[in-house]
Amino acid sequence: MENKRGFYKNFFYYVIPAVLSFALSGVYSIVDGFFIGNAVGDIGLSAINVAVPIVMVMQCLGTGIGMGGSVWYSINNASQKADEAKKYLACTLWLLIISSLVLTTVCLLFTEELISLLGAEGRILEYGIPYIKVMAFGAIFQVFATGVVPIIRNNGGSAFATITMVSGFATNIFLDWVFVWAIPWETFGAALASVLAQALTMFLGLGYIIAKKLFILKFPKNETAKLCKNIAKIGISPFGIAMLPHIFLIFVNWFSIEYGGERAVAVYACIAYIIYMAYVMVQGVGDGSQPIMSTYYGEGDKNLLKKTRDSAYVTSLAVGAFCMVIFYIGRFSFGNFFGASLEVVSDMGKVFPIFLAAVPFVAISRVTVSYFYATEKSSFAYILTYAEPIFLFLLLLIIPHFFGQMGVWWSIAGAQTLTAALSAIFVITKKTA
Repeated sequence: MENKRGFYKNFFYYVIPAVLSFALSGVYSIVDGFFIGNAVGDIGLSAINVAVPIVMVMQCLGTGIGMGGSVWYSINNASQKADEAKKYLACTLWLLIISSLVLTTVCLLFTEELISLLGAEGRILEYGIPYIKVMAFGAIFQVFATGVVPIIRNNGGSAFATITMVSGFATNIFLDWVFVWAIPWETFGAALASVLAQALTMFLGLGYIIAKKLFILKFPKNETAKLCKNIAKIGISPFGIAMLPHIFLIFVNWFSIEYGGERAVAVYACIAYIIYMAYVMVQGVGDGSQPIMSTYYGEGDKNLLKKTRDSAYVTSLAVGAFCMVIFYIGRFSFGNFFGASLEVVSDMGKVFPIFLAAVPFVAISRVTVSYFYATEKSSFAYILTYAEPIFLFLLLLIIPHFFGQMGVWWSIAGAQTLTAALSAIFVITKKTA
């Protein structure tokens, strides 16, 4: 049994780098918004806001596959099944390769159709197409950059995972300056900067797993179906959690176009950039604690498993509270950072507290989902992950009908609150035992 000091040292060894890594992943999108907003204006922000869910499918699919394989890797290692753990690593790498090729093909063939489906038209469509085409060519970098991070983290390399993110972040900033400001390539330049930065992250990550002899591509072909099924069984939840802010983008853009027009879309573009930071940081606590929870679960140590989960709740709520304070103070300034119009800046400051009020509920649900998929309780993770967008869609069908665009904003907070309540019910009633 670990002593108290040793437990928390190990806990924060995994959690702090993970929170920093997730924070930097949020900054990636903010950087594009900053350069595009100041170079192009509201229309550029709206274009990326509408198009970004397509890009996030690439990154979130990498996260889901990487996390799904990594959870099985940790559980089998903790259960003294090293050969089985290696099979999951090999299958994970193949899934990352194949999925990136499929995404590239689909996005290049159906670029305009996909963006139009998300609500883009006119000038928004014009600015969004080059952004997606470049991202499609770099799909393999997007998928691998996010897919190798869970593998690194579950092998005890949480600090190195953060280094790869910092390197990519710094590269993205520099290249955005070059391709958006110095060379006015607008959304095309922003996409190129992101792809090249993700390429650096991918190569650093691959270098790590090769050095640690984790780059394994051979596994019994007759076990392909079993391995893929188990990886997908776990990976569906982290994929869904990572996609949630972007699923929200799709729904909110649809209804904002109807009730608030282009201005409301621009307001949510600015809000989404900032609030995404809070979402991914509390998610970082859950995913950072996942390797520890999976290890204790594999070892059969229920006491330390529960202690890790509860520590993750407290830490996630603390991180969320910090974000709430900082973002509330700056709520009337963030729009200026993105070069938004005075009207958009004012609207953003007025409605931002609605989004901040729901951050603690997001913190609770994200940690709960991480706990479930870390311990093979996939059905509970599925319910919580996909209940949230269902709650949102149902509320959007009702509340804005009476309260207009303000009802759209309150629907988001309402969906997150309902999901947290469902999380609490699952845990308190001990249905997870």
